[in-house]
Amino acid sequence: MNNPSEELSSLRWNSTRGLVEIIDQTALPHDVRWVALDSLDAYCHAINAMQVRGAPLIGVTAAFGLAQALAEDASDFALRSAYAALLATRPTAVNLRWALDQVSDAVRDLAGSERVALAHSKALALREADIKSCASIGDHGLGLLRDRGKGDVINVLTHCNAGWLATVQWGTALAPVYKAHAQGLPVHVWVSETRPRNQGMFLTAWELQRAGVPCTLVADNSCGQLISDGKVDCVIVGSDRTAANGDVCNKVGTYLKALAAQAHDVPFYVALPASTIDWKCASGADIPIEQRDTNELLHAEGLDNQGVARSVRMAGPAVVAHNPAFDVTPAQLVTALITDQGTFEASTAGLADLQQRMSKEAGAAPASQAGVA
Repeated sequence: MNNPSEELSSLRWNSTRGLVEIIDQTALPHDVRWVALDSLDAYCHAINAMQVRGAPLIGVTAAFGLAQALAEDASDFALRSAYAALLATRPTAVNLRWALDQVSDAVRDLAGSERVALAHSKALALREADIKSCASIGDHGLGLLRDRGKGDVINVLTHCNAGWLATVQWGTALAPVYKAHAQGLPVHVWVSETRPRNQGMFLTAWELQRAGVPCTLVADNSCGQLISDGKVDCVIVGSDRTAANGDVCNKVGTYLKALAAQAHDVPFYVALPASTIDWKCASGADIPIEQRDTNELLHAEGLDNQGVARSVRMAGPAVVAHNPAFDVTPAQLVTALITDQGTFEASTAGLADLQQRMSKEAGAAPASQAGVA
C-alpha cells in the first residue's frame, strides 16, 4: 500500500444513509469498527471518548456535528447550544473551535433549509480542505527527509499519533513519511508507545504497518537513549495547538523528546496545518492543558488469551494519579514548523511570515483578522 490517501480515511460521508461514519479508534488495533454518527450526542461522545483523535480530525468531526444538530433544529438557540456542547468536548485542540467558527459564521445570517444545506456543504468543504492541507504538509516535509537521507535508511522518531487516523487522510507528522515511502526513499519510524493512552502503540504502529512502512515500537523512556546513540535522524511530531510565538502544545511526553533532540543536535520538526495555530494565544503558557481521567494512567487495556478485551488495574488500590494529556514544547526547541504553506521558523517572526503568505493567497486581511483563528 504505497499511497494511503487513496485507500485510507478516518472519516467518510455515507451519501446513501446521509450520515458521517468514523473509525472507532478506541477499538484499534484489534478491531476495525466503523461507527455511524447520527445525533449531536453521538458526535460529542465520539470526540470526548476519543473515538476520533487528533486536532484536525476533531475539527472536521465537530463541523459535521454542528451540521447534524442544525438538521434536527435550525434555530438560533440550537446553533448556540450545539456549538457550546461540541466546544466543551476537548479544551486543548484549537482546530475544534476553528472548525465550529467556520460553520457557524457561514450560516449565522441564514435560516431554515438554507442554514442546514450550507452547514453540511461547509463541513464537506472542510473535509476536502483537510485532505489537501495534509498532502501539502507531506510535500514540504518530504524535502526535509531527503536532506537527512544520505543513501541509508532515514530514521524518524515520532510521538503519539499524527498520521491519517489523526486527520481525514495523510496525517501531519506522518505525511512526509508516507510521501517518502511512496517515492521509494528508505524510511523507518521509531514509534514511542505514548502512555497512558498508548496512541503510538495502538494507532501509529497499526497504520504504518497497513501502509507498509517499516516501524519499531519503543518505550517512551527509551527515546532519549535512541537519540543519544545516533539512531534517530530527525523527530517529527504533530500539534494540538501552536501559540503565536511558536510554542507547541502536543501529547504529553513531546517536551522530553525535544529536550533530548536539542542536547544531541537532532532536528525536531513539528508538522501542522495553519488551522492548528492559535493566533490569539501569545505563548504556550496561555494554552489550557486537558486533565483526563486518572483511570487512564492507573489501568491498562488489551486482549486476554481468549481474545477478549479487558481493562486491568496496574497500580495499588490506594494510589492516586495526575493525568495531564498534553505538554508544551518551547519554540526555541523546535527546528522548524512544517505547514501546508511551507516550512517556517518557530517564532513570532516565523509565524508572521506564514500569516503574510496566507493573507496574500487569500487576498484578505491577516489571518488573525480574517477569521482563521
